[in-house]
Amino acid sequence: MDERLDGLSEREGWHVEGSAARVHYRGETDRYSVEYYAPSDCVVYWKVPPEEGGETAVPVGRATVPDPLRERVRLDLDAAGVDPEVERREL
Repeated sequence: MDERLDGLSEREGWHVEGSAARVHYRGETDRYSVEYYAPSDCVVYWKVPPEEGGETAVPVGRATVPDPLRERVRLDLDAAGVDPEVERREL
């Protein structure tokens, strides 16, 4: 396994699936799934609908993601040996 993914798997809440790592966060009103893709060295944020909503998660722009969540993701990336600046990279 990729060392970066190994590092993320050791962080709270992160799970590795293939060549990606994912973590879920729940705020007061919104839920997000955050994915780090090792091959492309990028982060994608998904807004997850309410459990009873029956809708599909959709990718969202970084400007719509709460700053504390983005900072937490950068800290996790850094602790896992991933350059935290990849979180700021536009896709």
